[in-house]
Amino acid sequence: MIPKKMPVKDAHIVKIAVEFENHIAQLINLDQRQPLTGKIQEICNCWGIADPENYALQFCEANHLKYVTEKNRNEIKNGSVLRLQYSPSKTANDILETLRAGSPCVKAECLEKLATLSVDVTFALEFIKEQGLGIIISMIEDPDEKEDKILIYSLKSFVELMEHGTVSWEILQNSFVQRNIHIVRNFMNYPKCTESALSNLENIVQNSSKHTLVEQEVTLQDLLKLLQDAKSSVILQNAIALINALFMKADDGRKRQIAHTISAKQYRLALINSCVATTEMTHQLYVLQTLTLGLLEQRMRMKVTNQDQDAHEKIKELRKIAFDDYSGIMSGMAGNSNNCSGSGNVNFAQYYKKLGFKCDMNPAQDFMETPPGILALDCMIYFARNFTQQYTKIVHENSCRGDEHECPFGRTSIELVKLLCDILRIGEPPSDQSVDFQPMFFNHDHPFEEFFCICIITLNRTWKDMRATGEDFQKVFSVVREQITRTLKQKPDNFEDFRGKIAHFTYQTITNLRQQERTSKEECDSTASAIVKLKEKISPHILDLIKQQRLAFLVEGTRFSKYSRGARSKDKFWYARLSPNHKVIHYGDCDEKTIPTLEELPNKVSVIDIKQLLEGKECPHMKEMRTRKSAVNLAFSITFENMDHTTIDFVAPDETVFNYWTDGINALLGQEMVSKQKKDDFDTLLSMEIKLRLLDTEGVDISKDPPPVPEDPENYDFCFEN
Repeated sequence: MIPKKMPVKDAHIVKIAVEFENHIAQLINLDQRQPLTGKIQEICNCWGIADPENYALQFCEANHLKYVTEKNRNEIKNGSVLRLQYSPSKTANDILETLRAGSPCVKAECLEKLATLSVDVTFALEFIKEQGLGIIISMIEDPDEKEDKILIYSLKSFVELMEHGTVSWEILQNSFVQRNIHIVRNFMNYPKCTESALSNLENIVQNSSKHTLVEQEVTLQDLLKLLQDAKSSVILQNAIALINALFMKADDGRKRQIAHTISAKQYRLALINSCVATTEMTHQLYVLQTLTLGLLEQRMRMKVTNQDQDAHEKIKELRKIAFDDYSGIMSGMAGNSNNCSGSGNVNFAQYYKKLGFKCDMNPAQDFMETPPGILALDCMIYFARNFTQQYTKIVHENSCRGDEHECPFGRTSIELVKLLCDILRIGEPPSDQSVDFQPMFFNHDHPFEEFFCICIITLNRTWKDMRATGEDFQKVFSVVREQITRTLKQKPDNFEDFRGKIAHFTYQTITNLRQQERTSKEECDSTASAIVKLKEKISPHILDLIKQQRLAFLVEGTRFSKYSRGARSKDKFWYARLSPNHKVIHYGDCDEKTIPTLEELPNKVSVIDIKQLLEGKECPHMKEMRTRKSAVNLAFSITFENMDHTTIDFVAPDETVFNYWTDGINALLGQEMVSKQKKDDFDTLLSMEIKLRLLDTEGVDISKDPPPVPEDPENYDFCFEN
């Protein structure tokens, strides 16, 4: 009997269910190669529906309510449940007919349905094609429409229809913009409309020439008051998004006005209090943070010039704050300071050298590099004025040191400001996805300068902990960068919180964390199947390397002490070494200093005659109990096949020699090397070899499991012959 062939599974056919009103669902096979119109015709015929051209299939999931099209039909999987509905074109026309002639109550219900359907781009395109967007705009512009369902859902529908990006925002008239502005400015009267109106205004600012109207009519105080009074998290989020849009569109002068207004304490608190645990809200706050800190870019890219009198006065002030109390001590070196301009005067060079500037003759030269430019000087003078005690302590502690371990305040401050600008990405546009919002930057009038002050104190402490010199400059900053970034990841609420958290990340803590992470990564990587196979491949080579090292040690030879009746014989030594061809062990007496050659060693035994290796108490010369335990642990003997030799007995001078000789003898006998030293050497060499081979994959996560093998294709007709 010929066995029947098993049916071949067709990857193009999916088994699905189709629902329709109160009918029993149809279980069908959907061939993905068959046009949808043909399948819809079959489904309609089964239920006796006369006009299949007015129907379409729709996904049923609550978060996936969209029509099935030829483009997205690949999202249909085995077991999917679809619904037979009126087509997008039929539905759009029915809704438009209701909006034109229906009663207010029916219109409201229709608009609520429209707001849901408009999320689907297929329906949205049909509705827009039938001029439906114009009707929605007219309903929003109608001043008679108050806070009711018609206005609420027409605004929501408009937001969803425009979200697809198929219609230009330039089509809108001033009346539409004014209507949305009116809703926002009177949000207490339109609590359920404000969310959509804010979204519309944000898009108008970003994408339309009507942005000037929004900038003129919507004041920052309106939006900040909204932040203080609104209860909805989405309204708060959209309000911040609109502030961000106005900020990005503004010129430099207007940006500074916005930043100055936001920096008022009541508004800063409103921003922080508005922060709710949603990704989009945190992103919008991050954008605002990036934009406000970005105003520092101008100072960051500005050099100190000879004409910049303010900068030169600040450099003088740094010197005066640090050294004026010591003028009596320093007067002999400084000369008559009242007649000196400060910058560039040789009489002040020793002061500026003690302040840690590279160019002590003219410290202004240190601020020529951009970044950090003059921003570094702004931070240094802020520190000197507001944290005078810590400033003078740092300067004097380092300037009075007599060794090479001083931490130059000027040079480190400039480099630190450069580092902080890099960490905070000052001068770069906000990332589209980042949620790196730091609440502490909205908790102070001068956040960046305050940030610098805490970090410069941390840097000075870390420099001391590392006992660093000028040559360790980059090493210190590597640790400081990690101290700062690890602390920022903990999202401190304010600068006192930041000060407390960064104090825990000492140099020793960072060192321990690095080691733990390195060890953890190595352990994780070592279990990956690819690494396991690599280890299996190179292990024999590592073992052979250890074996060659052990045999080379035996060839070099070792001096041993003689033991008689279990006790060491005073001043009696003998020497043993392996022949270069690894076939003979030569041994004989020697003195305490001489290393005999092979020819000077009278006794020899062939490796081929060795029977076995004995260790510890099994050795015949360790049988007597008065032998010291340390000697027993270092004892080993080799026995032989022929009766002319009984054993050759050894007591190694230390554990390393014991391990090397026992490993070497086992290697000569073709047996496994079992010493603890062999295991340590193997692990070390294997780890080093793995690291060397994985250098090119640095920073790449190695998956524990290999990627899955793809399924077999339907056929193997890949070759096309001419």
